[in-house]
Amino acid sequence: MLFVIVGAIVLLGIDQLVKYLTVLCVKPAVTVPIIQDVFHLTYVENRGAAFGVLQERLGLFVIITLVFIIGVFWFLVRYKPQSKLLLTSLALLVGGALGNFLDRIIRGYVVDMFDFRLIHFAVFNAADVFVVVGAILLACYLIFVEGKKEKQMSSPKERKEAEGDALRQKETADHA
Repeated sequence: MLFVIVGAIVLLGIDQLVKYLTVLCVKPAVTVPIIQDVFHLTYVENRGAAFGVLQERLGLFVIITLVFIIGVFWFLVRYKPQSKLLLTSLALLVGGALGNFLDRIIRGYVVDMFDFRLIHFAVFNAADVFVVVGAILLACYLIFVEGKKEKQMSSPKERKEAEGDALRQKETADHA
């Protein structure tokens, strides 16, 4: 759990630093071309979610973020996962969620700045990158690690034994 907490805090710091520098340096100019018509740093105040949907729903975003973060930490305490891939994905997801959460609480909107004009993509920020990469890593973990475990327990007898082991572990944890 410490890995996820420290990782999320470091990522939150990176996100907030990038946003601070964006407000300081990019906001006055509105946009700064890095590669003309390909990639710009553009100051945007996003009052919604991804792609600006659900504008002005601050309370909804606060509740969703809090439920998500509480759920992640409940999962960490309850199951004590050891997979570095899973823990890394959770750190990225929590760090990104906290980055945008903090913006919403302090500013009332999220600061976005990465503007890929070549493909006409929505302007986004570091926290968004963390969430997307975290979600991809979580999907990889579920498909390639957990999915592989499921396939390895091919016989009904093996599945039943694994379920019995999990139940015994749960009972032991509940009594501790």
